[in-house]
Amino acid sequence: MDETDTGRVGSGESDQKDLAGFGYKQELHRTLGFFSSFAAAFSYISPSTGIFTLFALGLTTLGGVFIWSWPIVAFGQMLVALNFAEVSSHFPVAGSVFQWTKYLAGRPYAWFTGWIYIFAGVLTVTAVVVTLPLTILPMVNLMGWHLDATATHDQIWVAAITLIVITVLNIYSVKVVSVVNNTGVFFEIVGLVIFSVVMLIVHRHQSISIVTNSGGLHVGFGSFFLAMFMSLFVIYGMDTASTLAEETKDPRRAAPKAVLSSVAGAFVIGGIFLVAILMAIPNLKTAIAGSWTPATIIESNFSKPYAIIYLAVVSAAILVCCLAIMTATIRLCFGMSRDNRLPASATLSRVHPTLHTPIFCCIAVAILAAIPLFKYAGAGIIAIAATGMIYLSYFLGNLAVLRARLKGWPREKTPFSLGKWGIPVNVLALLWGGSMLVNFAWPRPASNPTPNQTLGALSTGIGELNKVPILYTVLGVILIVGVLYYFFAEVRKPKVEIIRPSETGPLVIPAESLPPDEVMS
Repeated sequence: MDETDTGRVGSGESDQKDLAGFGYKQELHRTLGFFSSFAAAFSYISPSTGIFTLFALGLTTLGGVFIWSWPIVAFGQMLVALNFAEVSSHFPVAGSVFQWTKYLAGRPYAWFTGWIYIFAGVLTVTAVVVTLPLTILPMVNLMGWHLDATATHDQIWVAAITLIVITVLNIYSVKVVSVVNNTGVFFEIVGLVIFSVVMLIVHRHQSISIVTNSGGLHVGFGSFFLAMFMSLFVIYGMDTASTLAEETKDPRRAAPKAVLSSVAGAFVIGGIFLVAILMAIPNLKTAIAGSWTPATIIESNFSKPYAIIYLAVVSAAILVCCLAIMTATIRLCFGMSRDNRLPASATLSRVHPTLHTPIFCCIAVAILAAIPLFKYAGAGIIAIAATGMIYLSYFLGNLAVLRARLKGWPREKTPFSLGKWGIPVNVLALLWGGSMLVNFAWPRPASNPTPNQTLGALSTGIGELNKVPILYTVLGVILIVGVLYYFFAEVRKPKVEIIRPSETGPLVIPAESLPPDEVMS
C-alpha cells in the first residue's frame, strides 16, 4: 500500500476515503494534528500521575535503588510501542487492540481481547481519578481547608467529582478535550522540569549515589520485581494516539510518531523528576519508614506558597491524564459497539449529530468506572489491577500480530514499517510482556493481595473467595461474564463482513467463511 493507495496528502478528504476503505464513514470530528495526538498519548501515560500513585511502594521496597526499574520498563514498553506503531500505520481506526486483532486474528479472538481491554480501560479510569485526591487534598490542606488526605471518604468524593467533570468534557467535544490535553501536557512537561531543576539546585539533600542506596532494605529478584510496579503503572497507554486515529489528520503518519514520542517523552521527563525527587529527600530511612510520597517530599522542602503551586501543577496534569484515559476508553467502546460487538451496541454506537461525540459510550464508561468506588481500598490496589489487565491486553494484541507476521504480514507498504526487524521486535515485546504478566499474577500483599489482606476493605462476603488474590477475582469475573455473553448473545448476532483495504482497493472479507489461516493473511 503506497502513498497513492492511501491518499496520504494530509487532506480531510483523503483521510475520509482511507477510513471508507475499512467500511466506516467519517462521524467523529477529524481535527487533531500530530501534537494533539502525541498529547493525548502523553497525557494517558502522564509520568506525574503514576509516580504520585505508587512512588511510596517503590521507595519502601528498595529505597533509591527502585529508580533502576524506570529505564528497564521504558525499554520493554518501547518494544511494545514499536510494534504498535507499525500496526497503527496499517489500521488507522478507532479501537486500538480490538481493531488490530480483528483484522489480523479474526472476530472471536478480537472480541475477547477487546472485552478484556475495555474493562482494563475502565479500571484505569478509576485508578487515575482516585489518584487526583493524593495531590488535591494536600494542596487544599495547605491552603487552610483542613481536609485529611488519608481519609477514604474525602478521596472518594474528589474522585467522584473528577469522574463527572471528565465525562461532561468528553461528551461536549473532542476539540475541547484536545485543547485541555495540549495545555495539560505543556504544564506537566514545563512544571516537572522546572521544579526538578529547582529541587536539584536548591533542595538537594542527597548525592546522586542515592540511586544505589537501598536504605538498608534487601535488594533481590523478588523485591526488584515488586518495586517495578510504579514504573509499570506509568508507561502504558501509548496506543491512545492510534485509537484516536479517526479524529487525527494523516493518521498513518501521525499516530506511529505520536505512539513512539509519547514513550520517549515520558521516559525523559519522568526520569528527571524521579532523580530530583529522590535527591530532595532529607533523610532516606525516615522517608522509607514513613512511606513518603512525592507530596510529602515537596511539602518538606518548599515553603507553603511554592508547595501549593507545585501540587496545583501536578493536580492539573493528573486531571488531564484522567481525561485522556477516559477518551481512549470511550473510543474503544465506540469502536466495538459500532461493529455490534457489545451489549446495547445500537445505543452505544450513536454519535450525537451536533457534538459529534458518542455520548452513550461516555455515560457507560463513567458508570462502570464509578463501581469500584463502592469497594475502595486505596489507589494502589486499583492501579495494580488496572495495569495487570492492560498488560494482558497488550500481550494478546502482540501475540496476534506475531502470528500474522509469521503468515507473511505485512504485504503492503505504509508510512511506518519495522521491515526485517518486525519479528525480532515482536518476539522481544512478547517475552517482556509475558514476564510482566507473571509479575502481576504473583500473589503478595503489596501488589496482588487477597481480600483478607486488605483489612476487610475488599471483602466479598464469601469465605473462600476472600482467600483468592484480587487480580484473579477481577479477571475471573470479567472472563466469566464475557464467556456467558459471548456464547448466549454474541454468536447469535448477524455475521458482519470484515472490510479492509488492499493494494487494489477495498477488499471485502467474510471472516467467518474463511479458514483461520486465510483470516490471518
